[in-house]
Amino acid sequence: MIKVQNLTKIFGTKRAVDGISFSVERGEVLGFLGPNGAGKSTTMRMITGFLPPTKGSITVGGHDIVEQPIPAKKLMGYLPENAPAYTDMTVYGFLDFAAEIRGLRGDAKKSAINRVVELCFLNSVLHQNVDTLSKGYRHRTCFAQSIIHDPDILVLDEPTDGLDPNQKHEIRQLIRRMGEKKAIIFSTHILEEVDAVCSRAIIIDRGTIVANGTPAELRRKSEWAGAVTLRLNNVAEAAVRQKLNQLRAAKKISMTTNGDRVTVTVYPRVFGDGDLTREVIEATSGWPVEELRTEEGRLDEVFRSLTMPDTKN
Repeated sequence: MIKVQNLTKIFGTKRAVDGISFSVERGEVLGFLGPNGAGKSTTMRMITGFLPPTKGSITVGGHDIVEQPIPAKKLMGYLPENAPAYTDMTVYGFLDFAAEIRGLRGDAKKSAINRVVELCFLNSVLHQNVDTLSKGYRHRTCFAQSIIHDPDILVLDEPTDGLDPNQKHEIRQLIRRMGEKKAIIFSTHILEEVDAVCSRAIIIDRGTIVANGTPAELRRKSEWAGAVTLRLNNVAEAAVRQKLNQLRAAKKISMTTNGDRVTVTVYPRVFGDGDLTREVIEATSGWPVEELRTEEGRLDEVFRSLTMPDTKN
C-alpha cells in the first residue's frame, strides 16, 4: 500500500532524510520512531505529497505520489503534525468541509460525519468553534477529518499528542482496530505505543533507518533480552559475584545491595540461550532465593543505544 525507495530530502546543506526504503502493507500498523529532528515528519510530508522528494520514489496504492498525486491522495487520510484546522469553523462545519472536499454528498456525507463524531467522541463539542477547543479535542477533530472518507491508508503524525491518558487509550484502540483492514503509518516518540498499537516499528535517526522489525525483534537487540534477575537474602555479595561470573552462558553481571538483600542481573552471551536460566538456578541451589525472573528486552534501552551518539558502538 505504501512503498518508499531510496527516499532523500535535502534542505540547503541539511540532509533531513537520507536514502531510506521501507513498505507498509494492508493490515499493518507501522510505528515510525525517532528523536526530535530525526526526519519523521519530513518523511510523512513526502509520503502524503506535501513535500516533493529530492531523490527517490514513493508509491501509494500503486500510484506514484509525484506523478499521480490525485489518485494517490484519494486513498489516504492524513493527520499532520500539530493537528492544523480552520479555527473560525465549528467542529461540525470543519468536518462537513472535510467531507465535501473528499467528494461526499447528501446522506453519505451525513453518515460519514456521524461516524467520525462517534468514533472520536466529539458530540459534546460539535458546535463549538475550533479555536475554543482544548488541545486534546482539537487533535481529535483533526484525527476525525483524516478518517472521514474511510481511507485505505492512514498517515498519522503524533496522533496521541496532547491527549490525556484516557484519550490516548481510546485513540490507540481505534488505530489498532482500523489497522486490521487498513495500512497505517504513524510517528511517535512514545515507546509504549509500540506495544500498544504497532505490528512493526522503524527507528529513524538523523535521516537514516537504524532498526526495522516487530516489537519482539527490536527487543532482542536489547542487552536485557534473556537476562536473568534474582534477589537473594543473607548471601555475601562476594560469593554471589564469584559464582555467577563463572557461568559459561553469562556475558556480565550487575549487582545492587540493600541491607541483607542482594539483587543481581546476569546478562546472556547469546539471546535465546536457555542454558543461562538453568545455569543460574543450578549455581544458586541451596541459597535463599526470594525471586528469580527472566527479563524481556527493553525498548527504551534499544532506542537509546541506536539514537544517542555516546551509546552507539
